[in-house]
Amino acid sequence: MKRKLRGLKRTDIQLDFDLYRVPVPIPGVAGDELSVVDIHPPGVNRTMVFIHGYAGCAETWEHQINHFSREFRVVAPDLRGHGQSDAPFTRYTMRELVADLFAISQHLELPEQFVLVGHSFGGSICVEYANVHPEQIERLVLIATAGEYPLRRTASLAYHIPTAMLQPLWSYRPRWNAELHVMKRMAVNNMTQWQGWSLMRAIQVPTLVITGERDTYFPRYAFVDVGRIIPGAEVVDVGASKHKVQLERHQAVNRAIERFVEDTERRATWREVEKPPDSEAGRPWLKLYSKGTPPTVPIPRRPLHEFLESAAEALPRRAATVFYGQRLTYARLNQLANQIGQILHGLGVQPGDRVMILLPNMPEHVAAFFGILKIGGVAVLPHSDATAADVARQAQETGAIALITLHALDDLAGELRNQSDVRDVLLVDLTRDAAGAEHAMVQRLWPPAETQAPEASQPASISPGRSLRELLRDAPFDAPRTEASSDDAAAIVYTSGVTGPARGVRLSHANLAANTLQVRHWIPDLRYGEETFLTVLPLCHAYGMTMAMTLPIAVGATMLLLPQSDLTEILHNIFSFKPTFFPGTPDMFAAITRAPNIRSYGLSSIRACISGAAPLPVEVQEAFEKLTQARLMEGYGLTEASPVTHANPPDRGDRSGSIGVPLPNTDARVVDRHTGEELPPGAVGELLVKGPQVMMGYADNGADVDADGWLATGDLVIMDPDGFFQFIGRTGDVIEKNGHEIYPRDVEEVLYEHSRVQEAAVVGVPGAA
Repeated sequence: MKRKLRGLKRTDIQLDFDLYRVPVPIPGVAGDELSVVDIHPPGVNRTMVFIHGYAGCAETWEHQINHFSREFRVVAPDLRGHGQSDAPFTRYTMRELVADLFAISQHLELPEQFVLVGHSFGGSICVEYANVHPEQIERLVLIATAGEYPLRRTASLAYHIPTAMLQPLWSYRPRWNAELHVMKRMAVNNMTQWQGWSLMRAIQVPTLVITGERDTYFPRYAFVDVGRIIPGAEVVDVGASKHKVQLERHQAVNRAIERFVEDTERRATWREVEKPPDSEAGRPWLKLYSKGTPPTVPIPRRPLHEFLESAAEALPRRAATVFYGQRLTYARLNQLANQIGQILHGLGVQPGDRVMILLPNMPEHVAAFFGILKIGGVAVLPHSDATAADVARQAQETGAIALITLHALDDLAGELRNQSDVRDVLLVDLTRDAAGAEHAMVQRLWPPAETQAPEASQPASISPGRSLRELLRDAPFDAPRTEASSDDAAAIVYTSGVTGPARGVRLSHANLAANTLQVRHWIPDLRYGEETFLTVLPLCHAYGMTMAMTLPIAVGATMLLLPQSDLTEILHNIFSFKPTFFPGTPDMFAAITRAPNIRSYGLSSIRACISGAAPLPVEVQEAFEKLTQARLMEGYGLTEASPVTHANPPDRGDRSGSIGVPLPNTDARVVDRHTGEELPPGAVGELLVKGPQVMMGYADNGADVDADGWLATGDLVIMDPDGFFQFIGRTGDVIEKNGHEIYPRDVEEVLYEHSRVQEAAVVGVPGAA
């Protein structure tokens, strides 16, 4: 269970450490486990292990983890009894703690050698470990570590007070992240008795000692003599800093560690230019990345719904959704997801079973999605433009056994029960939140609501479904106990069917988690717990699912849920709730620029927007940015890639007309659409992409991914020498005339240059002169 941190407020949340936590059994204590942060970016070969100090926790290393996890595997355990680790009633001797660290190295299969970094008494544990297992230590870093820990008399007396007498006051402790019996036993049986001077003299591995000149936790000699005694130790005093040096002077500490652990040919000072890493070979776009965007992002091997659980634990009272003025906190949204999961589990939904969601953007859609995931199910999401016949076909194709939809679609629900494997239907009532708007909204979202449902195969003999609201009255709030793996399918999302029949795309938890974090790191100035997203993109579409749901949840943002793309509602929400981030489509941004009295709605809160789903005309981008002063970034993606693969860097100037460059962990290349040969920059060819966000396959078991993981997109692009990509069109839209290939976008861009042209589309007509 996650524990609230004491005396430590994270200030630089780039990675949600809880998503990377793995359990490691505590040696000799049956059933108890250590909680270990293990961040492993793809392609890295070296490992750093960070050991926190007495009464600390892994989060005290937040700045070092953020910094070094770009080029190192980073492991940061909570010591037994600390942070989120279990607290068995043992003696907490040095032998136990060293055994714990060795167990971590074996359980996580760390490399033969790793860099070991310790703070305060955590550094003492590292000194002991370097003496017992020197063969495992590549380099040793000791931060604010003493050779002994003499306590003041008052502190020594406190450790002789019985635990039971201190327990009533323990919940009011200011900053210690350890259990009471742990602190007492570790101090009495270990820390106060520890004399490390002889062990330090015996260290044979390269060692760096970092201190702060204002560290007064213990007598000054206890720190100063450490660097003098360790043979050949390098000593760095970072100046005006107290005991928690790695937090107070984190940039100086990071630079010192970086110089110490990197190869000698790497830069020696901050003024020198770094040599491009090997990862830039064949990837010219990496030099275009924003300063805070790494070339690779570590992908947690955790199920996607833990994003929501983590936000609910960190920000329980923050508004997760706003829907027609009704606010739902993260704590309640997570509870609602738990309840829906419990209801489905009680109806017999098993891990791997498919559950179709046919809902507009509303809190129940978000909760249903994550509730399905919590029980190991697979959410089936028909495209927002699907007809009744499409929905019926997709239910049959995926084998969905349950449906969550609106009361207004109960006729369709009844027919799905007759014509597919759907056996249970949960009906959501929208009138409580949107009285008077339900009929028009449903008609606009789903044409089947006002047309005939698929022709009945037989008369409906039973009620089409049950009221979700009624079932929620008695459903427990506890999370379902069903386990889910990151490699399991999380969703089947249907394509739009523009170029052929809509196909169901199977996306895993890992696919969706990867794309969420790729985009999160693409916009490094997103502030955890402070952003507000305008969620008007349909959540049943891959673009909306990632950019307008999982991304805001990953950063603890508030989602302004709009069930339809209505300009009046969009402007009302901008005026009333001041969104800071707006993922949308070109037609949405174009409509805003043409709205009358648009400046009266106060668009200044919007800092950034990303445009996708269709090419962004240059004129629309320029007009929107001039109007709002916000950065409008064009991106590119497809359902088969969860969906985002490319985007323009947010702070690298303007490259109008470009879909940007590949995201972290993503490779791309341009090939001849006839021969498959790779083309040089400047040539038009088909785009191929590869990365952790690329799908598992199609629902019909088809696949467009080759054996090496490359996905053929069916889109034509150009890559310029800098690595920017420009979208030309679909391979099927190319117009062939007298042996020449004509690309519709080339003609459309010329049409947009006319001031009276609002929208343009060019198509080829067979047989036209």
